[in-house]
Amino acid sequence: MELQLKKSTLRPWQPGDEPSLVKHADNKKIWENVRDHFPHPYTMSDAERWVHHASQSLHDTVFAIVVNGEAVGSIGLVKKEDVYRKSMELGYWLGEQFWGRGIVTEAIGAVTQYGFSSFDIVRIYADVFEWNAASAHVLEKNGFLFEARLKKAICKNGRVGDVFMYAKTK
Repeated sequence: MELQLKKSTLRPWQPGDEPSLVKHADNKKIWENVRDHFPHPYTMSDAERWVHHASQSLHDTVFAIVVNGEAVGSIGLVKKEDVYRKSMELGYWLGEQFWGRGIVTEAIGAVTQYGFSSFDIVRIYADVFEWNAASAHVLEKNGFLFEARLKKAICKNGRVGDVFMYAKTK
């Protein structure tokens, strides 16, 4: 699956993306806004592990955000199970030098449409750390609605904070 957008291309992760992944993912500002399983510092071995896993197991749900032929971020959907089986969770990050250009806004719209048309789901949601107003804004621009504030729900880098839950339904 590959989506050609105006500002980027979304495609599965592939061997050869590792140097670009390290270049853009090894950034504390990104790490502060994602879950702890995202490494910091981000090393070549981390990139090799991720590209192998994503290209083998996640090729239809997690995509590299490619600008000018270079993988500069990631966006994807995680299928939920059991009573949550009609939902998918949206996650994304983008290299800092590409912030503020509308790339993630456009990618969220495309992946949301792809998720609703390709999977048997009725809801896509995303969690946003309270200090990440830019992420909340791009979700709102794509029609995601604020659903809840989960008080003191996370601990990131020694800081306890709230999580904002946003969702869009079919």
